[in-house]
Amino acid sequence: MSEQIMITRTFKAPRELVFRVWTDPQHFQNWWGPRGFKLEVVKMDVRPGGMFLGNQSSPEGHVMWGKFVYHEVDAPSKLVFVNSFCDEEGNTIRAPFSPTWPLEIMNNLTFVDEGDGTTTLTFSGGPINASDEELASFNAMRPMVQQGFGGTFDQLEAYLQSQL
Repeated sequence: MSEQIMITRTFKAPRELVFRVWTDPQHFQNWWGPRGFKLEVVKMDVRPGGMFLGNQSSPEGHVMWGKFVYHEVDAPSKLVFVNSFCDEEGNTIRAPFSPTWPLEIMNNLTFVDEGDGTTTLTFSGGPINASDEELASFNAMRPMVQQGFGGTFDQLEAYLQSQL
């Protein structure tokens, strides 16, 4: 998978907490997604083969559904999942913003305890099973995607500080 987004951030929080806020719906709903959006977690079954299902509402009321299918869960050090846009039942659908956006994005997260009360999170993600047209669409939107994840990680950082 050569088309990938990669972000590495160090958080002033213990690894167990950083992992928990990614895997506990009571935490996850408070920080995941674009700034200003509200996340509703419908289902969150964090185990290999399990699924997250939820929707995000924009400030204008536009609703988008999404899902994660977990492939690897190694608490508190690793989380691997495929995310997709979906309908309310979890059936994969095309992204509402692009008919050529890849249907599936593989995400790999590693959580490293730095030994000083901080955790380094490395997030990498990119399309799988994508056509050339879908790869081109992903690459064209890469700067926006990178910026969006940067904002989400800013929200994660603020949320982690509120939990200490």
